[in-house]
Amino acid sequence: MTDSKVRHLVEEAFKAKERAYAPYSNFRVGAALLVEDGSVYTGCNVENASYGATCCAERVAIFSAVADGKRSFKAIAVVSDYEGFTFPCGICRQVMLEFDIPTVIVADSSGAYREYALKDLLPNGFKKSAVREGE
Repeated sequence: MTDSKVRHLVEEAFKAKERAYAPYSNFRVGAALLVEDGSVYTGCNVENASYGATCCAERVAIFSAVADGKRSFKAIAVVSDYEGFTFPCGICRQVMLEFDIPTVIVADSSGAYREYALKDLLPNGFKKSAVREGE
């Protein structure tokens, strides 16, 4: 991806982060998902007093796109209030694998970013074929 496309995705993730609902952790996260058709879906973390009901920003973005009929994705950017890089949790990485999102971009609070291949962040992930083929 070009630097300008990545920066746009990171900017959209920062905007989404501002809408986060994080009254318990005070750790706001934003995500922006780039769809094959060029559209962008954003998400923010939404916490709940029953922590298991909390949903991460990455999954909110992915689920919003899926609910809108999208299934083919290019990349996802993740940002937070943390000064360093915030990486997706294991559940989010598994959801990214489910939808074959090849590139994960993490940015620090200043906007500096790094790109990773999902396969490097989730080696030997549980793939759809394992369910279909009984692996």
